[in-house]
Amino acid sequence: MTVSSGSPGWYLRRLSRMGPREVGGRVGDAVRRRRWRSARPKCPSVTVARFTAVLPAEAIAAIPPDAAKRLIAEADRLMAGRAEYFGVVRDDLADPDWSYDPKTGRRAPGGYAFDVPYRDEEAVGDIKQIWELSRHQYLTVLATAYALTGDERYAETVAAHLRSWWTANPPLRGVHWVSGIELGIRLLSWVWIRRLLDGWPGAVALFEGNPLAVNQIWHHQRWLAAFPSRGSSANNHVIAEATGQFAAACAFGWFPSSARWRTEALRSLERHLRGNTFDSGLNRELATEYHGLVLELGLAAVAEADAAGVPVPDSIRLVLLRMSDALAAVVDNRLRPPRQGDADDGHGLVVDGAGTDRWASLLATGDAVFGRLAWWPEVTGTDVRTPLLAALIRPYPTEGAATAVTRPASRPGHFADAGMTILRGPAGIWCRCDGGPHGFLSIAAHAHADALSVEVRHDGVDVLADPGTFCYHGQPEWRQYFRSTLGHNTLRLDGGDQSVSGGPFLWTRQARSRVLAADTSGTAHGGTARWCAEHDGYRPSVHRRRVELTAVRQELRVIDEVRGDRRAVHLAFHLGPAITADLVGNRAVLTWARDGEARSAVLDLPEQLRWRAHRGESAPPLGWYSPGFGRKEPATTLVGTGFTDGVRGFTTVLRFAAGEDAC
Repeated sequence: MTVSSGSPGWYLRRLSRMGPREVGGRVGDAVRRRRWRSARPKCPSVTVARFTAVLPAEAIAAIPPDAAKRLIAEADRLMAGRAEYFGVVRDDLADPDWSYDPKTGRRAPGGYAFDVPYRDEEAVGDIKQIWELSRHQYLTVLATAYALTGDERYAETVAAHLRSWWTANPPLRGVHWVSGIELGIRLLSWVWIRRLLDGWPGAVALFEGNPLAVNQIWHHQRWLAAFPSRGSSANNHVIAEATGQFAAACAFGWFPSSARWRTEALRSLERHLRGNTFDSGLNRELATEYHGLVLELGLAAVAEADAAGVPVPDSIRLVLLRMSDALAAVVDNRLRPPRQGDADDGHGLVVDGAGTDRWASLLATGDAVFGRLAWWPEVTGTDVRTPLLAALIRPYPTEGAATAVTRPASRPGHFADAGMTILRGPAGIWCRCDGGPHGFLSIAAHAHADALSVEVRHDGVDVLADPGTFCYHGQPEWRQYFRSTLGHNTLRLDGGDQSVSGGPFLWTRQARSRVLAADTSGTAHGGTARWCAEHDGYRPSVHRRRVELTAVRQELRVIDEVRGDRRAVHLAFHLGPAITADLVGNRAVLTWARDGEARSAVLDLPEQLRWRAHRGESAPPLGWYSPGFGRKEPATTLVGTGFTDGVRGFTTVLRFAAGEDAC
């Protein structure tokens, strides 16, 4: 069933997932929105405004030449008016229309911000396309190009675009004043733009000497103080809101409320960083890209605190340290993390050009700030962001009596609190097993119905792939597919999902999983690593899955068992887009290439099921892979159908052809 947000039924389902405190807070928000419609808050006069949170003189010189070259190439593309967002190429950036969606050709309506039906693509367009440009992260790229080259063309373009945006989007008018995460990220971008333009003669007149800019900065902070994400919505959004508020209150602390905003934002950031993160360091949304987003935002917040001399609770740095160690633990041998849960290509701070590896950059920053452990993977790439952040953030001591921190002595493979297990074998064999919670908070907004799913790579190539996310709003049938049980490498019963969706960011019933066994050490000595878990999403039946990875045979064995009455079965295996499959009966021969070398594997599928290959089907969707938000491409999905009665278990065996040990 396709469920849209914004309908009366959706509002009732959404309300059912809130507690009394959240309901009360949202009622207060509604009253405030009504009051602001006729009595908009007014920015106080500012008599003295100075920007002192500048970069140390040596920061720009520390940027590696190849990273600088990529950044400047990206900036030059932007100067030519070209960019790509979520699979849509734009050539109108010379003079942007801030309300225009190039995907649908629609323009978002103006008027009072809280009247804009931003979830309705027919009325507004694709809201992600409209919002992304106004995060102004392309302007941080141009500002970085100015800092690197001293070429005033970059600075002048930044100034023209900011003045255009500030004029076209007055406070509380239009679509850019609807969502707190957008205001928070935009504030962070403005802080870094001002910092990177500090050597430009026009910087003061653009920001602290500009009443239009001062008014916008105050209203952004006033908005964030009034409408924080609450309760069941306090996920990555609240981190972005607190980071933007804190960064602006530190760097643009020109207002009577700045000290209070700074204190409240830091308190919120500390609380929600801890709340959004498992003790193991993994993000509680169980959506890897949001792990990256939250880590980027947290590091940016600490940079602002240290630049301003504002003390930060040790708990914040400790969470970021654990997140860095967790990221280092879960990436494959090519530094690719899991493709778990939702992903929308969101970034906290963008100062790098195309071709810079996001995850290598985060690990490099983690090394610079916290120090790498001996088991961390080597990072060979370069980036701009790491030396800039490292120039502001004071190193975090992880040794010594006063600040002793226990870090993993060896690379963790099992994260019990998150239910994630990574099995590793020779030749870069990497397998993620999912036996964790369905998602975070009562709505589990960014979760997928993927209990007990597996994700398998060989030397960084997706073999058994998580298909990804593709979209959020406007295409409900595709949103439903990419987060469905059939859209993952797991087993579906009676044609339904393990968890019940109540809308594109809402689950009304969540499957409960538990890991029964996890031994990730077996392959280190040529033996077998094992994992076993079960979930109750198909009550009263129980789905149990065992996974065994045998190093010497380069073999992965998956055994599915269903306890309970006779049920119809769909068992899906999604192949990566690079994989060619030749399916005959219940055997598929898989072939692909890596760095010009031919690779292969054999996938023996359960003979009790009838197997069929699907690729690029749209009615209904099946056989797709989304490499990034807004983009999808055909890929082969193997689906077996049958019944559970009289079957002790369904056994799938994936055998890789022997090759060089790339582990």
